[in-house]
Amino acid sequence: MRRFTALLLAVLTLLSLTACGGQDASVPEEDTEDPGGEPVEVLPPEPEPYDILDPTVMPEGGVRDGVTYVAYDGIVEHLFFHPVIAYPELAFDGDAQANGLDDYMVTVDEYNKILQSVYDKGYVLVDIGDVWSETTGEDGQPKMVKNTLYLPEGKKPLILSYDDTNYYDYMLQNGFAYKLIIGEDGKIASWGKDPQGNEVVSRDLDAIPILDKFVEEHPDFSPFGAKGCLSLTGYQGILGYRTQTDTKSWTEAQEANRQKEIEAVKPIIAELKRTGWTFGSHTWGHIRLGTKSMESIQADTQRWFDEVGSLVGPTTILFYPHGERPDGNDWQNTGPVFRYLQSQGFRVFASVGIESFSYIKKDICAVICDRLHPDGTTLRHSRDRYLQFYDAKDIMDVAVRPQREIDWA
Repeated sequence: MRRFTALLLAVLTLLSLTACGGQDASVPEEDTEDPGGEPVEVLPPEPEPYDILDPTVMPEGGVRDGVTYVAYDGIVEHLFFHPVIAYPELAFDGDAQANGLDDYMVTVDEYNKILQSVYDKGYVLVDIGDVWSETTGEDGQPKMVKNTLYLPEGKKPLILSYDDTNYYDYMLQNGFAYKLIIGEDGKIASWGKDPQGNEVVSRDLDAIPILDKFVEEHPDFSPFGAKGCLSLTGYQGILGYRTQTDTKSWTEAQEANRQKEIEAVKPIIAELKRTGWTFGSHTWGHIRLGTKSMESIQADTQRWFDEVGSLVGPTTILFYPHGERPDGNDWQNTGPVFRYLQSQGFRVFASVGIESFSYIKKDICAVICDRLHPDGTTLRHSRDRYLQFYDAKDIMDVAVRPQREIDWA
């Protein structure tokens, strides 16, 4: 339907130009001049319409676009990634970072194969913010409830989240994209440098535009328009833009550059939000919530609101850095750190585990959940656990990774 609408608009535009004696559509826009002889500004392409739908509402009659929808109350699986490795030869070059990147990242090729596999296995994307809702209990107190999702018949829901989509300095020399940009086609792309130092703009070298393209090619993978939730710190800016401050020393020149970075990232944020991406906190400084003092956690949280939340907007999602739970065990304890974070508006608290576990807390309005982590560690050592999503034997690019132990080899 979207393609038909776009084609119809193009035909109508061409007909109107012909009827009004407009210029030949084959004349390049940059050669166009106004009656005064001045070049006419070439505007960026109009973005294609993008629909975001609510998976908690059954389509009228139970059918949408010929697809039957049914109620789903089972487990909502959750996979998370770090930024993906665009150039394995830079990531796995034997330096001090190589083994860590091997443990915690996947390559572009592996990521593409994982997406194809979960699609083939019948998963569809849902946003983490649609899985649970805040409501009022019979006692008049707020509480969280798990929502019934209405999915295409035979499909299973999948949340995707992406930690550290900040493009830290260490990543720039190790084979990752440098930042997100809006390309000439008006779509999100990555900007970076290849191993030879050449600048590269692409939609094929970073997890975010790769998923955008995959959904364009397989719209049934995202029947509600959802993509993923971007888990952001703030200590080296966001999305590749250095929007952070340094409280130890800060000059007027640094602040002027920071303001330029802020203005540059705003349209990126807007386009991501328009096309189904959402945002969560990963704390400002990637701090350990189980060991830091209350004072440092409060200062870090405020700084995240000031420097990140002020740009991406409010969020109810908190992704624990290092997977470390506040107060030691957040599903059995609701200690002072958890209560503070909940008081700041967070309602869904996500850690890392061996299953897509979730638990609605009874003593406070909050949900805790675990998510699974496709990466080098689980590709090497957890093949059986991930077979419902993909087979590591088909995914792992052993030839480009360090030669380390693999359980299934």
